[in-house]
Amino acid sequence: MTSPIRFTVLSSALLFTLQAAAEDAARNLDRVQVTGNRIAQAAGDAGHSITVLERADIEASRSIDVIDLLGKQTGIDVVRTGGSGSQNSIFIRGGNSNHALILIDGMRVNSATQGLFDFAHLPLALIERIEIVRGPRASVWGSDALSGVIQIFTRAPDSANAEMRLGSYRRAGLDAGTGIASDNSRFAVSAGFDTFDGFSATTPDNVWSYDSDHDGYRNEHTALQAGTRIGSQNLAFTGIATRGDVEFDQGRTQADNHSWNLALSGALNPMWQHKLSLGESYEKLDTPAYASVYGSRRKSLDWSNTVTLSNGTAAFGLNASKESGYSNGWSGPEFKETRDNHGVFGVWNGSYGRQTIELATRWDDNSQFGSRITSSAAWVLQVSPDSHWRASWGQGFRAPNFNELYYPGLFGSFGGNPNLDPERSQSLEIGYSHALSGTLRAEFSAYRSRIDDLIAFEGVNNQAINIQQARISGAEAELSGTAGAWQWRTQGTWTQAVNESTGNALLRRPKIKGLVDVRYRFDGGAELGLEVSGTGKRPDFGNELPGYGRIDLTASWPMAVRWRLEGRLENLADRDYRLVDGYATPGRSLFLRLNYLPE
Repeated sequence: MTSPIRFTVLSSALLFTLQAAAEDAARNLDRVQVTGNRIAQAAGDAGHSITVLERADIEASRSIDVIDLLGKQTGIDVVRTGGSGSQNSIFIRGGNSNHALILIDGMRVNSATQGLFDFAHLPLALIERIEIVRGPRASVWGSDALSGVIQIFTRAPDSANAEMRLGSYRRAGLDAGTGIASDNSRFAVSAGFDTFDGFSATTPDNVWSYDSDHDGYRNEHTALQAGTRIGSQNLAFTGIATRGDVEFDQGRTQADNHSWNLALSGALNPMWQHKLSLGESYEKLDTPAYASVYGSRRKSLDWSNTVTLSNGTAAFGLNASKESGYSNGWSGPEFKETRDNHGVFGVWNGSYGRQTIELATRWDDNSQFGSRITSSAAWVLQVSPDSHWRASWGQGFRAPNFNELYYPGLFGSFGGNPNLDPERSQSLEIGYSHALSGTLRAEFSAYRSRIDDLIAFEGVNNQAINIQQARISGAEAELSGTAGAWQWRTQGTWTQAVNESTGNALLRRPKIKGLVDVRYRFDGGAELGLEVSGTGKRPDFGNELPGYGRIDLTASWPMAVRWRLEGRLENLADRDYRLVDGYATPGRSLFLRLNYLPE
């Protein structure tokens, strides 16, 4: 781990010279999160690298969509094949896009056919909070959580709110929501739409196809939240549904997604809290130009418990899920499969003086791949009230999705392989966090992961195969703070993801990436911001994409009570760059958002 440690030491030396600051830095370390180990605790007390984004952070980012927002977070790389609504991939710490477990209000939403969740159709307007856990969490959540977990919590407004959006490429959108709440009950509903005429998603050098027409997008979405108190228990329902209509050179795809979750939670006694959840996630993709329809559905029952002990906290629970997937093509049905998974997990978190220890283990039994046991351990040393060291080790596994197993391929290429084995991983991480002078926050991490039987489309005719082993090493550094009216954040990542069998780097993962975000707030509440980002070169299919830099400007202006105007001028220098070989990215573009804020 010489290179990651060297990177961390150099970053530390640089960042610790910046200790001249003022007052009141926002401290992510103090924010309570539940995703890391299913125990509510401050992010800074966890033995893992965690980022918590509240609604205020989401709004302050002036991001256009959730993919744009996630791409600004430490340790996350995003790519997409064109503009809004297009196919996208999210890589956490160099892992594959299906190595990140995605939850919405506690419900697993990774597609059983693709293995990933399509963030393109999830609107920012419906999101209240995002928790990002970097590193394996299979010992708590099971399959898919090899490189991290992203949990989305949807909004539940208790008064009227709205936002109107306009932008370049004839972008327009509207969202509105309202809710009512009493001492024992609440109800909230939100709905909206987005349209985007777009630009040509492909470039003339695209080896698959090229058409200079504009590739647009339309999205319609709605969310519902309701809850009531029953004695000492809370009964809550959350649901979200989206429909996206995505244009591409040969036609269009209609993407339908929904998820819902019904939960009963509360205290069983003064020391014991529980949550019993029943839910479903659903995805369907219909592409008439290819006579292709495929989809998946997952039904889950989850019971989690938290018990307060004399020297710590224990969490335990069980989960049962049934997932099904299908694909229809030119010649009719291509596959239709179903499988079950049952899991039991346990977590113990205890404090001894300045040290905190966490142990977790989980047993999963998959009807298709048999049983798996995954475990993890973490140690935190509180050096001072404002700083701590942490170290963790964790295992992960991922069962192949239905496309990897059974998809017949596209004209004989990129076909599935029913003989695939599950992926397995082990990861080590060390980290350090420090709040400096009450105004600066610094955080550093270095990690190494080994993935056995990594699945890649590198066989004959690009068929899915198990690669013997992949190795991922990396380091992350982030510093944020305030100085009077100034607020700023800077971050850098170094990632080396390699196929050990061939020595080749894994595709579309840059080795170096950085971001500087600086904002100035005026006395009247108006704000100006500058974002400077840089991404290094990275390999793609048969090519290497050059690195690029981008400058974005942001602004907000409180127009009246409960009214705020926001703006984003993206790619100020109008740079021509690529996230995927053969696919275009937006040029200089303007985005405006008018908010009617809740009371």
